[in-house]
Amino acid sequence: MATLNRPGAAGGHVCGIDAAMEVIGGKWKVLILWALHEHPGRRFGALRRLLPGITEKVLASHLRELEADGVVRRVSYDEVPPRVEYSLTEDGLRLNDALGPLAAWGRERPAARGAQDTPG
Repeated sequence: MATLNRPGAAGGHVCGIDAAMEVIGGKWKVLILWALHEHPGRRFGALRRLLPGITEKVLASHLRELEADGVVRRVSYDEVPPRVEYSLTEDGLRLNDALGPLAAWGRERPAARGAQDTPG
């Protein structure tokens, strides 16, 4: 189920961050986006293996939400056995580009915290 807009703001959003968080909110969505960026055109099982700890139910739910939000593309092939692949849309690629600085901040954070803990 997609996150509902907040009442009282134009379009239900307070700012651009609020609108973005509606799409990427949750423990796994950003990691799903990362996995599809690093490994485009993946099937469900392959995505699940890339995200240790995620359940099938949560992955399926988040993929449906991300597809509804227009950042993930689901392609179903008419084959036996059935084959479905997931990839990022143009909006999904732009969203991943926007998340790049946040990832850099996260990589640098442990080093910065360690430096703060050292008496200087």
